[in-house]
Amino acid sequence: MSVGKHLIAGSWIGGERTFRSDPAHGEPREFSVGTPDLVDAAVEAAEAAFASYGKTSRADRAAFLNEIAKEIDSRVDEIAKIGSQETGLPEQRLIAECGRTTGQLRLFADHITAGDYLDRRHDAALPDRAPLPRPDLKLIQRPIGPVAVFGASNFPLAFSVAGGDTASALAAGCPVVVKGHSGHPGTSEIVAQAIDVARKTHGIDAGVFSLVQGGSRDVGTALVQHPLIAAVGFTGSLAGGRALFDLCAQRPTPIPFFGELGSVNPMFVLPAALSARAASIGEGWAGSLTMGVGQFCTKPGIAIVVAGPEADTFIAAAATALDGIAPQTMLTDGIAQAYQSGAAKFDSDATTTRHTGHDGSVGDGRTARPVLLSVPAKDWLENASLHHEVFGPLGLVVLADDVRQMHKIAASLDGQLTLTLQMENDDREEAGRLIPTLERKAGRILANAFPTGVEVSDTMVHGGPYPASTNFGATSVGTLAIRRFVRPVCYQNLPDSLVDDFAGNP
Repeated sequence: MSVGKHLIAGSWIGGERTFRSDPAHGEPREFSVGTPDLVDAAVEAAEAAFASYGKTSRADRAAFLNEIAKEIDSRVDEIAKIGSQETGLPEQRLIAECGRTTGQLRLFADHITAGDYLDRRHDAALPDRAPLPRPDLKLIQRPIGPVAVFGASNFPLAFSVAGGDTASALAAGCPVVVKGHSGHPGTSEIVAQAIDVARKTHGIDAGVFSLVQGGSRDVGTALVQHPLIAAVGFTGSLAGGRALFDLCAQRPTPIPFFGELGSVNPMFVLPAALSARAASIGEGWAGSLTMGVGQFCTKPGIAIVVAGPEADTFIAAAATALDGIAPQTMLTDGIAQAYQSGAAKFDSDATTTRHTGHDGSVGDGRTARPVLLSVPAKDWLENASLHHEVFGPLGLVVLADDVRQMHKIAASLDGQLTLTLQMENDDREEAGRLIPTLERKAGRILANAFPTGVEVSDTMVHGGPYPASTNFGATSVGTLAIRRFVRPVCYQNLPDSLVDDFAGNP
């Protein structure tokens, strides 16, 4: 049951000020507003907990992660019900997202049990080496300390309280302080309850996890500027993330900010693929554009095709599919308003042509209607405002004069989470010429698929050059995410017994 409070180091704490949730349906609930004082209490407790939690065995941390997954599973119906009320997402979508969230936790439990992430290295002593002897050198990855995590709006489970940032930080041995997202505070609270029960079951220090609800901008500022926070995980808007990133850099002791900020995830439809599959690619693209009401960070918002009759077929197929989709509820009123404003701005640009919803509607209230536009590549290249993400079900077709102009478009792109190639065998040579450019622009390159499904695995990279993320060497999905919250330490001439985990103990 929702209590409307913050979880601070094992205690549920209220406050003088409250905010009301703004559900898509159902009754609003009252929640305490977060404050800098609550942030300070949570972070101080996290630092105290790090002394013990950072030294726990990998087996104990794995058991803790598995217990969190078990407790979330036991609450799945409650989570899906309140999550659907708060966000408008279907209950079945949230049940599936619960499965992804618990799967991530169990994946990290297995990953740390195996121990490969420790990257153990050993240069044995060479006392007789000339002209100078070599000391005994051991290297191992160690946890960095308390981590701040910001809940995401579009994934209230998999990228929120117990999502990938929290799972990877706890797996590494780092306590976590989460700033809950005000769009789904009840969902956040129930998941926090699950984490707290798992913590008690395994006798772990209460400071290992805290949830401070939102409702006030100064909570985020206080969290990233707290001198005991060692790193930040964030998924959200470019403007909000960049502001927090700058605050992290301006601290007396700067810290890493692992932010996922914005991406339009362009799809290049190469000539042979366009000739062979124009209609089916257009239909598939429309489905990917509107998945989750276009509120996935991997939505392929731009398609690049060579202008001509086959491009017309591609556009017509996509438009027909999009026109068949009824208005859908977005995550929050603010997100809906931003989509409607952004789509209207793109639509009003003199260089774009609209292919859907010819009455001009882009939705109203909390709903969104799909919008499909096209623009000549020359105009797109000259108008940087058309390069920006519109968060929601908007697609833009960029009509290139020829394949050479496709290369120019690729070179002009900002950093992306994903880039997609639709290709046939006859396109391989052209794809080979494009890939060196695409590799510099994105963290994941796909062929003949759509990027809105992100596998949680050892090989996944969910990140990319700025502004897709603020650290191009990191990922927020998959086991590689743990590297964000560990750092290498070299031990010279220390015996194995003094170097935790080095000898292979679990």
